[in-house]
Amino acid sequence: MLGRVHAAVSLLTAATVLTGCGSTVEDIKITMATGSEGGVYYRLGNGLADIWSGRLGIARPQVVVTAGSKDNVTRLVHDQAQVGFSQADALEEVEGSSKLRALARMHDDYLQVIVRNDLPVTKLGQLSGLRVSVGAPESGVEIIANRVLKSFQITPQTTLNLGLEESARWMTEGRLDAFFWSGGLPSPAITGLTKSLGVRMLDLKDDLIPFRQQYPVYGAATLPASTYNLQSGPVITLTVRNFLLVTDSMSDDVAEALVRQLFEAQPDLVKAHSAARTIEQRSAIETSPVPLHNGAMRYYRDSKV
Repeated sequence: MLGRVHAAVSLLTAATVLTGCGSTVEDIKITMATGSEGGVYYRLGNGLADIWSGRLGIARPQVVVTAGSKDNVTRLVHDQAQVGFSQADALEEVEGSSKLRALARMHDDYLQVIVRNDLPVTKLGQLSGLRVSVGAPESGVEIIANRVLKSFQITPQTTLNLGLEESARWMTEGRLDAFFWSGGLPSPAITGLTKSLGVRMLDLKDDLIPFRQQYPVYGAATLPASTYNLQSGPVITLTVRNFLLVTDSMSDDVAEALVRQLFEAQPDLVKAHSAARTIEQRSAIETSPVPLHNGAMRYYRDSKV
């Protein structure tokens, strides 16, 4: 009973602050920049849209398919979206990103370098001379892929800009040898490839130290074999933090209400994608180099994070 009362009070408070910021709840319109339909951003975006519309009584946010992080940051900077997801490295690539503010650090993305199983490729350097996709134009994938290729002086026979679903389809059709993907775990398109075609994921453990010295924005972690039922076992790869972003023009009250419902309805967000399990209040405030929005900071302080 107390839980229901607390939930009702939270919703009433959210509705009050939203109404008090200069417009009624019904007037609030949000466009959310996500990513490809097969990626984690898109699924989490739809989950948040359902949560915010259902719990705050606002119009359901428009969830926009985009090229990914760099595209999302550009849309936010130019006021073409009010909320967007981005990898931390994309913020280094877009002029004007100083106007951005973070609501939360979300899940971490894992770099996944996928190669056809019938090719004798086990290391990054062996991608030279192959047909390789580096992700969609203006995506976070493209940023990290191009940095890797340049850092290790890898020269593919052909470099293509394909999104995740296109890369998976081209590989199935025999038109692509390898592709880069940076995303949460698991990514359904890669799961499908492991079942239908048979692919290998490259272990980057021998390449991490020099690359991370050059680009400190990246971390490292082990991707469990169980994620995709990899026959080769777990792989060590690069990671990059993800942020849920808005701009400094969003009112403190709206920002606080959005981030409050992100955490209060987190079980529902997990239903949208399991990557939401890794979102924690204590780590959510670790958004450097992006400042936390003042409204988000107010929520975390009230929650005694």
